[in-house]
Amino acid sequence: MQAYSGEYKRKLTTPADAVALIKNGDTFIHGMTNAEPPALLSAIADRAEAGDLRDIKVYSFNPQKYVAETVCRPDLCDVIESYSWFVSGKSRGLVTVGLTQYVPVYFHQVPRLIREEMTIGVTITTVSPMDQSGFFSFGTSNDYTSVAAKLSRNVIVEVNENMPRVFGSGMIHISDVDAIVENHVPLLEIPPPPPKPEDALIGKHLAEIIPDGAVLQLGIGGVPNGVTPYLSGHKDLGIHSELLGPGMVDLIEKRVITGRRKNIHPGKHVYTCAYGTKYTYDFMNNNPSMESFPSSYVLDPAVISKNDNMISINAILEVDLFGQCNAESLDQSQFSGVGGQLDFVRGANNSKGGKSILACYSTAKKGQISRIVPRLGEGTMVTTPRMDTDYLCTEYGLVRIKGKSTRERALAIISIAHPKFRDNLLRETENMLLI
Repeated sequence: MQAYSGEYKRKLTTPADAVALIKNGDTFIHGMTNAEPPALLSAIADRAEAGDLRDIKVYSFNPQKYVAETVCRPDLCDVIESYSWFVSGKSRGLVTVGLTQYVPVYFHQVPRLIREEMTIGVTITTVSPMDQSGFFSFGTSNDYTSVAAKLSRNVIVEVNENMPRVFGSGMIHISDVDAIVENHVPLLEIPPPPPKPEDALIGKHLAEIIPDGAVLQLGIGGVPNGVTPYLSGHKDLGIHSELLGPGMVDLIEKRVITGRRKNIHPGKHVYTCAYGTKYTYDFMNNNPSMESFPSSYVLDPAVISKNDNMISINAILEVDLFGQCNAESLDQSQFSGVGGQLDFVRGANNSKGGKSILACYSTAKKGQISRIVPRLGEGTMVTTPRMDTDYLCTEYGLVRIKGKSTRERALAIISIAHPKFRDNLLRETENMLLI
């Protein structure tokens, strides 16, 4: 630390002075989710509001409150043009009315887009405090930020003592940083949603087909994370996941997850983005078992498939009788995004002993609507094509449709629909000449 303290002091500045590095016409990228740097984002918004910036573009992935309340404010849309590779609850309304433009892309390809298709003026992100060797850690969010930082004209970091220091390829040296600000505010906490009764049923179904030694990927939300309480009796599970969350940390502490049987990165818990509570972040801090890498590595289907018994569990919004799955659109509007779902579906499908599981509740709107439909409706996005769909699960059961005929898969899918919708689905199956 002493060797780099002078350089640190020279680069330490105020948020307003730091964001003076952003020029008119620039494109900037910010840290993802809980790595959004609030002080820097506020300073950029202040410049835009004061008329000190024009023709700026910002690219986000799963934007959260700090972005929504600053650079993506509707009153700044004439100054800051907003793009998003994944739609969040905070940006959904902006996308619907066109104030934020959605960019469809697989998560593992975002770093490549940055490298080959974009010119990034500035990368801003929250980092952990500098270590004695002059390195900051990207902490919870390696994703595409580490790649963007290497390719940007300028890099500005917001040091936060609450950001965990994590190993892997998630480090940046002070010599590659142009300006530093300090802002020691609590990180955004994103706990899993409260469990529903259906989560327990889905979790039990999933736990039964997960073998000891399996490597897990769990998507966000209650449905995929409903399985973790039912894995306590398993042994030597591993993690190679887009997301690392509280349920996984609980299993690490119970020594259910050890990573001992992983083919790549044995004994290490590999992720590209982490979320959770302060307990999650504290557990990750300086923990040598934690390794983060860019999404171009963690979510590359060829890399995913190197682990035997890769188990991918993700949530969907609906599925039709052909096995086409929608996880990103609702009422013909963009609801979320592709994210890493298809990356892990394909990676798990190509893993020796691997299984890809897509899960959902059988109904929506308090039981009024079936999530299992005859055909996906007009304007509905297909996130996972029928040829890729492997296992499907609801609270009414688990079925495998990979390798089945159109008739066999339609009947299997109907078997896990809510009972009150099954007769109608059977009639529709006949009308579609599937049986």
